[in-house]
Amino acid sequence: MYGESFVVEDDVLLRARERASDLGCPAIPPGSGALLRVLAAAMRARAVVEVGTGAGVAALWLLRGMPDDGQLTTIDREVEHQRAAREAFAEEKIDPRRTRIIPGKPDEVLPRLTDGHYDLVLVGAEPYAYPEYVEQAIRLLRPGGLLAVDNALYRDRVPDPTRRDELTTIVREVGRAVRNDDRVMPAMVPSGDGLLLAVRR
Repeated sequence: MYGESFVVEDDVLLRARERASDLGCPAIPPGSGALLRVLAAAMRARAVVEVGTGAGVAALWLLRGMPDDGQLTTIDREVEHQRAAREAFAEEKIDPRRTRIIPGKPDEVLPRLTDGHYDLVLVGAEPYAYPEYVEQAIRLLRPGGLLAVDNALYRDRVPDPTRRDELTTIVREVGRAVRNDDRVMPAMVPSGDGLLLAVRR
């Protein structure tokens, strides 16, 4: 797909993507990563939360868009994933003060973060937990802050009403809930596996 290859990934991103593949953890597609970088830059996002560190691919894209004094808080239950992400951050020569890497279950970590404090929250972890993660993300956003949910089309199954398996149904219902939530202004972007965006009113 032309949109996915429009912005070419450099060696740091390619190596992070390779580590993600080795670990068997999903990595955000290049087109969606480039979009997140643009959004973070346009917002001058200084306080960002990522749910699901993986091997650090999405984090690299976000950090490249954030100002130098911005801090990314990233949460993952898998220590191996976070180790791979640290390797990517070191290769990128990111100041360690710009990243706060929290090991643990997102459903236990997110409630401890400050209400209305964050400019952008990316949800990209386990789809079965999206309803809780998205609700927490909206709580964390300041007015004008941006929610981004990766895999929002879930392998192109969400638009197909005949697909009724559990995970597809969960992701579809999250999309509907965000679309109907008066607290946000939503849009669905068909980049990668779908990127659901919503601005906090």
